[in-house]
This record gives sequence, structure tokens and C-alpha cells, in this order.
Amino acid sequence: MAEIVLCRIDSRLIHGQVMTKWINQSQANKIVVVSDELAADEFMLQIYLLSAPAGVKVECYSIADTIKKWSENKFGNGRVLLLLPNLKSMKEIYDKGVEVSQIQVGGLGGAPNRKVVFQNITLDDPDVEILEHLKNKGVNIIFQTIPEDTPMKFEDILKRYR
Repeated sequence: MAEIVLCRIDSRLIHGQVMTKWINQSQANKIVVVSDELAADEFMLQIYLLSAPAGVKVECYSIADTIKKWSENKFGNGRVLLLLPNLKSMKEIYDKGVEVSQIQVGGLGGAPNRKVVFQNITLDDPDVEILEHLKNKGVNIIFQTIPEDTPMKFEDILKRYR
């Protein structure tokens, strides 16, 4: 059974220096990306696979396949950085059995009706509802873009949002 050492929500998914820092910080040797869009786009998937740090295995699954893989073998072996592009996907896999004790929100880009709450992280009302749902399930939620940043607790972010 794999150990999920970091569960990160980041709309950019695998990207340069920041991802290298998180791999080092968490000592993960496998990245599991959960994205229906990326799993269905062979060309973009290959680009993401090539951008992973050397020596780190990358697997990408749709939401349905993630739930199936988790229930069958808990992602195999290794130290996993579980990476999702949005909170909606996180809620879906969590509610169907892929439970984690902590979620790190690291990057959610801007769009209409979204409010900046911390550096490059924006939230909207549906995001806040999901975060409150996960918090009520006992999940510790922090906001942190890079390891050098001091993590912000969800409660403090919620005050900024409201």
C-alpha cells in the first residue's frame, strides 16, 4: 500500500521549480495526478510525464480510475504526492473512499466570481462549501504555495474570503 505523503490541489499540476521543491520536501517517489481532462489528452499527458523530476514515477488517472485503483491496491507501493487540479475532484474521490488526513491548497487560478485569498490562490462559494465539507470530515486543510511559505490554516483563509 502506498503512503500519501502530500495531497496537493494545484490547477497547474506538475510544474517546474515548485513541484521539484514539493517532491524534495515530501520525499515522494511517485506522483499520482487525478484529472479527467489530462487522462483523456494523450499529447498533454506525455508533456506532463516528461516534466516530472528524474527518478519520480508519474501516473495519471481519471476520477473514476483513481477511485478504482485506490480500492484495488491503494496505488501500489511508494511515497505518493497526490495531485489534483481542483477541489471538486478532491471531494469526489474523498467521498468515494480515497481519504486523506490533510490537504494542501497550493494554486487555484482566477476567474469571474473568484476571490484572491492567498498569493495565487482564489476561491469561490462552491470551493468554500467543499472545503467546509472536508473540514467537517476531519481533514486538516492548509494553504501553501511553496515550502518556504508559512502554511495558512483554512479558518484564517475563510476570514479573508468572507
